[in-house]
Amino acid sequence: MTDATTTSPRTLPALTRQPALLRPPQISWRWLPVFRRNLLVWRKLAVPSLVGNIAEPLITLVAFGYGLGALIGEVQLSGSAVPYIVFLASGSVCMSAMNAASFEALYSAFSRMNVQRTWDGIMNAPVRLDDVVFAEMLWAAFKSLFTSAVILGVMLALGISHSPMLLLVLPLLGLVGIVFASIALIFNALAKGYDFFTYYFSLFLTPTMFLSGVFFPRDQLPGVLRTVSDWLPLTAAVELIRPLFLGQWPAQGLQHLAVLVGYGVAAFWVALALTRRRFRN
Repeated sequence: MTDATTTSPRTLPALTRQPALLRPPQISWRWLPVFRRNLLVWRKLAVPSLVGNIAEPLITLVAFGYGLGALIGEVQLSGSAVPYIVFLASGSVCMSAMNAASFEALYSAFSRMNVQRTWDGIMNAPVRLDDVVFAEMLWAAFKSLFTSAVILGVMLALGISHSPMLLLVLPLLGLVGIVFASIALIFNALAKGYDFFTYYFSLFLTPTMFLSGVFFPRDQLPGVLRTVSDWLPLTAAVELIRPLFLGQWPAQGLQHLAVLVGYGVAAFWVALALTRRRFRN
């Protein structure tokens, strides 16, 4: 007869099992081989991958920056006149980092996790799920940073900005990649198929692009939308990076940096908990 005080883990109430899902990330250096594996696979497809990630933002920059910019001329930003091409370039490089990280952490990560079952194969070795998810997040952020760096180089070649403060843009873009890769991994953990990602792009990513001051100053937004915009992660990124294009220090830089760090930590923790639940089920 089984002791009444002994309970199988499968019969524990959900509330009792929940802390295991929400425990702090347990990260070891075993994430590094997983990251390296993704890098070696990507090297074989680097050229088409770069073309796909870089072509669209550059076309947007040229079409809107030079085409629409010729009609608009300058926009008012904090009481100063800023050339529209500089305004758009500083916002579009943040948008590019967001898109590149999101695509990698959604479609590519889902393929490795659910379709190809690569994660299952990796975890047959002494590698924890936490390490795999952490490696996927860093890999998506790395691809985002690499793509953004190339776009930034093109902007420099076009003479859009020559501010020495642009050296600070790359680490900030790396942080932007981490934030949006972590957010995308939440949807990756919830997805049953590729169609599910339509919700992410339609209900989150697209509104974020238009509300965060990428294409026009946020001062023109209605009051409620302006309040929502103030706390979007892409807004924090744009508010940090745009002044650097102009050779200025960001106003309220620590606040915007804290918003990005907060989003990154919280989103990765939630993504990891949901991924643990998915693999447990």
